[in-house]
Amino acid sequence: MTMGITLEEMLEWNEESSAYWKGHLDAHPGLLELPCDIGGVATVQAFVAHIWGVELRWAQRVAGLPVMSKEAAPVGPLEALFGLHSKAVEIYRGVLADPEWDWDAIVTLKYDWLPAQAQTSTRRKAMAHGLIHSQRHWAQLATLVRTAGGPAGFQGDLLFSLAIR
Repeated sequence: MTMGITLEEMLEWNEESSAYWKGHLDAHPGLLELPCDIGGVATVQAFVAHIWGVELRWAQRVAGLPVMSKEAAPVGPLEALFGLHSKAVEIYRGVLADPEWDWDAIVTLKYDWLPAQAQTSTRRKAMAHGLIHSQRHWAQLATLVRTAGGPAGFQGDLLFSLAIR
């Protein structure tokens, strides 16, 4: 067993959370219309689009692929949004399977709102950030759903993950 948590384990944890929310939102489609003001969106569906859209864009950056614009991303339905996640996982699995992959290569972001020290990172850090970004937002969504009186049941804490022993 390694001392640290691997990117493979983090990806598995991310997949557990995404699968939970896909199933939960399929079972409770009304939750998609709940108002949501996280990240400048108006509804839970737009928030889920943000989560999985950002996940795909981080995967594309890590892999050195062209990055899908926000405008090109679907806004629904849920199945199309889940497709963003599936594509991100496919990309991440591809780079994780490459024994020659250069994890120290630099990913550069050019956003005026980012401080200078955050505009470059290694691929390793970029992937970890992308996966943690999703986990953080799933926790926010669970709180939002519970606060609105809806069913949540999300156990997204690392302690509950079967991906990490």
